[in-house]
Amino acid sequence: MPNPSRRDFLKRTAAVGALAALPGSARAATKRRSRPVAIATWKNRGALEAAWNVLVSGGYALDAVEAGLHIPEADPNDHSVGLGGRPDRDGRVTLDSCIMDERHRCGSVAAIEDILHPVSVARKVMEETPHVMLVGDGARQFALEQGFERTNLLTEQSEQEWREWIETNDYLPAINNERRDWPDDNHDTCGMIAIDSEGRLSGACTTSGWAYKLRGRVGDSPIIGAGLFVDGEIGAATATGHGEEMIRTAAAHTIVERMRGGLAPQEACQQAVEHLRRVTPTDPATIQAGLLALDEKGDFGGFALQRGFTYVVALPDSEREPSVKGEITGRVAVRGGTIYVVEAPYLLG
Repeated sequence: MPNPSRRDFLKRTAAVGALAALPGSARAATKRRSRPVAIATWKNRGALEAAWNVLVSGGYALDAVEAGLHIPEADPNDHSVGLGGRPDRDGRVTLDSCIMDERHRCGSVAAIEDILHPVSVARKVMEETPHVMLVGDGARQFALEQGFERTNLLTEQSEQEWREWIETNDYLPAINNERRDWPDDNHDTCGMIAIDSEGRLSGACTTSGWAYKLRGRVGDSPIIGAGLFVDGEIGAATATGHGEEMIRTAAAHTIVERMRGGLAPQEACQQAVEHLRRVTPTDPATIQAGLLALDEKGDFGGFALQRGFTYVVALPDSEREPSVKGEITGRVAVRGGTIYVVEAPYLLG
């Protein structure tokens, strides 16, 4: 019979082995609790507040990011996401979106038409199919079979702007094209990452893509590892800007792997931007890249290629005003916390 010290050792070893066998989310919940944090690209105050309301009520980070992205997706005045999004050069609004949780479960839709909330379709792909991504007509068919309604996403304003674009055929991307001054909420791609009070990380990303793009073009927003990546034991990252570069460098995955190697979120974002600048075949002076990261402790950071990338972060009342690299240019009180708007530091300018 084992002696007491040997028996205690065996019990401890068994407990460690059982913990290691748990899914990532269960390990995370077992080893920690956290204060909620949510962070989103651009000045998405409405989206972030919707997500924050889920988090501050003790809800799941995955539910929070989905609820948050419903806000811009349904806003006809937001011309880069969902309803009212700018169409492709053929005048058709096509949407891209993905979602990912702390257990590496993920779902995605690309080039989907006529569906108001692609982020929710992406979640259905994750939860109801053995696949990660559905595209085009197949994604729309799946959405309709799941009970989503067909919706005309091309508003009169977006159609008029498209017809005016046809006259000039100016197809060059513009840096920070969607930016507006606080508190307006127009922006580019909406990426959001969050951690809840149980320490569970999740993220989501949604966009109507590059305005007047070639039909069939897909950017980084629905690509797991490019526009979004989540590892429940390490952290999460999301991206906005010139999607081709995010795909080329696997930007979100790169950030999370740099955090796995010991970097803080801020430094991981900066190194990813520096790498992007070194390797891109595109003139870096003509494009934007804005990257955000959040680790498993709730620490966050953001960095951009060019001046002008703004992000918003929601923190609980118990937090002091965050010490960030960049500049806090706005704040608004929300239930149980504060949303801060931050001008991210940048590489070129």
